[in-house]
Amino acid sequence: MARILITNDDGFQAPGIRALAPAIAELGHDVVVVAPLDDQSGVGSARAGLVDRPIRTVTEDEHGIAYRGVAGTPALAVTLATLGSFGPAPDLVLSGINRGHNIGIPIFHSGTVAAALTAAGQGMSAVAISIDSEDPVHWSTAATMAAEALGWIASEPAGTVLSLNVPDRPLDELSGVRHATLAPIKNSRLMSTTAPTGEPMITLEPDRSDVPPGSDKALLRAGYVTVSPLVGIRVLPDEDAATALAKRLSSYR
Repeated sequence: MARILITNDDGFQAPGIRALAPAIAELGHDVVVVAPLDDQSGVGSARAGLVDRPIRTVTEDEHGIAYRGVAGTPALAVTLATLGSFGPAPDLVLSGINRGHNIGIPIFHSGTVAAALTAAGQGMSAVAISIDSEDPVHWSTAATMAAEALGWIASEPAGTVLSLNVPDRPLDELSGVRHATLAPIKNSRLMSTTAPTGEPMITLEPDRSDVPPGSDKALLRAGYVTVSPLVGIRVLPDEDAATALAKRLSSYR
């Protein structure tokens, strides 16, 4: 069995990570849990506090699993675990279960997704798992989907990353599992108001328009588990931009 790092961006005491870790441990995997001390939602791939500063850690034991909290972000938790701060480096990474979905192009802001992409950048495959509710009931459904996805990425090339969004439903009420594109960003409405102090304020209202049928947003609404394979930062094998820039800069010599 593999050594699995489990992290999240909701904090090491969050119910999602406390539901996921036992489900993976029951499969016989060597589970190491390292996550932020507190809620780090929306921090993306930030790794503040990594260099030249002691990093506070806290450990809580629950049902034979050590849950470690670090004073930092999900990406920092992945980096520390990979460097061997909590024993041998992991083979694979699970990030979640996030409370609330992570869908559309804006997932690059998500600490949950960024943790999975950070793992890929360090040579490991990873799955980011989110449940489509701010007050979830069916954590076990998402944990089951995470376990199935873990089994799949274990046989895929290193650096494989999946983003899973799971409806908050019983397992037998899911519509199925579908590959999903990321819903596009559309213009949101800006509202200008004035604070009681007289200062100007801006409110950004969310986009509630229809979305493409095969997108994660549309499929999740229809009760499907959405699977979106992701690729992190990479250099494309196209040198046209570099060549064009080199020609422009040549005039400065």
